[in-house]
Amino acid sequence: MKDLLENNQCYMKSMTFWSNFWNDFELLKSDLRGREIARQLTRSAGSVSANMEEGIGRGFGKEYIQFLRYSRGSARESIGWYQRGSLLLPSEIVRNRIYLLDEIIAMQNGIIKSIERRL
Repeated sequence: MKDLLENNQCYMKSMTFWSNFWNDFELLKSDLRGREIARQLTRSAGSVSANMEEGIGRGFGKEYIQFLRYSRGSARESIGWYQRGSLLLPSEIVRNRIYLLDEIIAMQNGIIKSIERRL
């Protein structure tokens, strides 16, 4: 059976975001304050894709929309943590991560609206 997430561009972007965060963790962990930001980002960044995975596993109705909303909330939380980490991370990294998260959120909004119109 083909995995439904393989062709989901929003999900693929969320996995790219997770991979990028993985590298950022190394930069954050060298500072006590950065370690706390890294811990929080580990949860929120991982939750972006994990909630999409769980939502797909539950089908394409109202539950899927709810998990997309959870994912969107985690993406928004991740933006906040990157803003807090801007004193420790290079500004280009922060800008790139927030830009990618904004793209993910916009895609999620479109998916949610599309599904809601069909329900």
